[in-house]
Amino acid sequence: MAPKGLSELAKSFRGLHRPGRPLVLANVYDVLSARAVAPLPSCHALATASYAVALAAGTTDDDLTLEQNLAAARLIGRVAAEHDKPLTVDLQDGYGERLEEAVRGAIDAGAVGINLEDYDKENRRFYSPDEAAARVKAAVAVGVKQGLPDFVVNARCDTLVQGGGMAEAVERGRKYLAAGATTVFVWGGGKRGVSKAEVAQLVKAFDGRLNVSLKWTGGLTVAELAEMGVARISVGPTITFLAMAEYERQAKHLLEQARM
Repeated sequence: MAPKGLSELAKSFRGLHRPGRPLVLANVYDVLSARAVAPLPSCHALATASYAVALAAGTTDDDLTLEQNLAAARLIGRVAAEHDKPLTVDLQDGYGERLEEAVRGAIDAGAVGINLEDYDKENRRFYSPDEAAARVKAAVAVGVKQGLPDFVVNARCDTLVQGGGMAEAVERGRKYLAAGATTVFVWGGGKRGVSKAEVAQLVKAFDGRLNVSLKWTGGLTVAELAEMGVARISVGPTITFLAMAEYERQAKHLLEQARM
């Protein structure tokens, strides 16, 4: 069963997903980043980004193991608990047949929600819409069994980033919502992205239950996305890259003084 107190956190976390008044997540990846974000008054929840978790573990997003992912989640979960903030864990594609084990592990780490992708990385294929919906349903069911009836699944649809079209993304997203997902994250990738017109189409198709990845510069702002009616905004590993660039800049400034 879920640790004591998680049920209320799950309920409050689900309630933060409001179309037009979106939950904004500054994704974290380790204890240091979690401690930087969690105390902020404007932080309502912590969310991991598997890409950044993988980098911190010395591997890649494609090669990140469930054990490595959950090890990071447990450390971040302690920080979330210290600040009484909900935690959602990026569980990638759910690790195939280990999906239920993965969800239980995330909950044991203190999570009240997960991200779940519909592209099977190991076998390099999409789960069919029905298969992917069944996996969403299974993840929600694990939450219920663990005492979290409000467990949040943010179902990621990779159709666009894999070269597919909007019609399939809409079809898949609706199936995921019907299976119990709280929101759908339609990922367009760093190059393609998701256009303003596509965001509007998805908001309408999903009754606002849409997660959008914020483009840090040159894209739609938080205020604009809120006005369009989205329910959730995240940034993935973007802040990690910015932080590491600043770390490099400061280190370079220090080390180059030795040349003077």
